Amino acid sequence: MQTRIQGKAYVLGDDIDTDQIIPAEYLSYNPSDSEERKYFGMYAMAGVPRGQSGLPDGTLRFVPEGEFKTEYTFVIGGRNFGCGSSREHAPLAIAEAGARVVVAEFYARIFFRNCVNGGYLLPCESTERLIEHIQTGDECDLDIEAGTLTHQPSGRVFKLKPLGDVQPIIEAGGVFEYARGSGMIAGK
Repeated sequence: MQTRIQGKAYVLGDDIDTDQIIPAEYLSYNPSDSEERKYFGMYAMAGVPRGQSGLPDGTLRFVPEGEFKTEYTFVIGGRNFGCGSSREHAPLAIAEAGARVVVAEFYARIFFRNCVNGGYLLPCESTERLIEHIQTGDECDLDIEAGTLTHQPSGRVFKLKPLGDVQPIIEAGGVFEYARGSGMIAGK
């Protein structure tokens, strides 16, 4: 697994739920079909209300209209990120859009587990309220081994909580790959 990840941040508020991350009307696509799977990326964050996303006026989309990929590597959230239904498509949508990391104050546990189990995203938890220090478009640098996120414009370094026991699962690419690699289930 890569130990450093750099890129732009997309900042959201508190209580971003799975219906906002990928609205129900876009769940008709088949994630097993590569031609349809990309639509999860196109519609990632399509339900986030104005004022909760991007710039203060809420006009900055996570994925530009008519495109499948975002320019953002990081999603920075507040409290209770991924609350709502247990929709496993939510972390898939963010990852399919091209983001690699979500950093939030804390997660709805089911969203956190879906990130890990599917190997979709690196779910990091901050020790302070990053949404008050980072703005959409700011460059950030994640050092996984050190457990830090550096805000490039200010040079400020924020400590993250350790990934702990989920790190080997994430490194393997998800729970099934981890189980295969560790001999818990037969390989492909």
